[in-house]
Amino acid sequence: MGKDKLRKFAENLTFECFVQPAFEEMFRTDHPLKGNWRKDFFKNDNPIVLELGCGKGEYTVALAERNPDKNFIGVDIKGARIWRGAKTATERKMGNVGFLRARIEFITSLFAEGEVDEIWITFPDPQLRTKRAKKRLTAPIFLEYYSKLLAKDGGSTSRPTRNTFSNTPRPLSRSSALSARWQITISTARAMPTRYSR
Repeated sequence: MGKDKLRKFAENLTFECFVQPAFEEMFRTDHPLKGNWRKDFFKNDNPIVLELGCGKGEYTVALAERNPDKNFIGVDIKGARIWRGAKTATERKMGNVGFLRARIEFITSLFAEGEVDEIWITFPDPQLRTKRAKKRLTAPIFLEYYSKLLAKDGGSTSRPTRNTFSNTPRPLSRSSALSARWQITISTARAMPTRYSR
């Protein structure tokens, strides 16, 4: 592992906007912030928006700047990538941004039922091989998880990546387990290009 990655991992732990739960805090148990993100982390009652697979957090930071009346949490497993967004949010003193380093498989241990108002999946990584389909952020099992987290009137936006799909955000496919309303904001997403969409 490169020295730069190790430096970023260490610096992540100094950011107030960064949360990295230990495996024991998520596996078959609930994390202390579950159901308490507004009260204990953001210290306000504003709606919570998740960006799953946030990478460097460019969308998370841009959405938070445009919507100061909402709380944004970028979720990704890659600590060296998420560092960029956490550092930017810290430098800009953004109180409505958080970053969570965790695997999506543990999302229901980290957020309570109905705690999330919107979910953005801007780069769902299509995992083109059929045998890897269950790893996609839009796989049926994950859609079930998301539907539990979303408030009654919550929604989700997906933006397919790579040249295999169009580069325009679109609503996620409905799953039988999904009762939430899925929504889309094409103009907002187009106005926020990221390193991966350029």
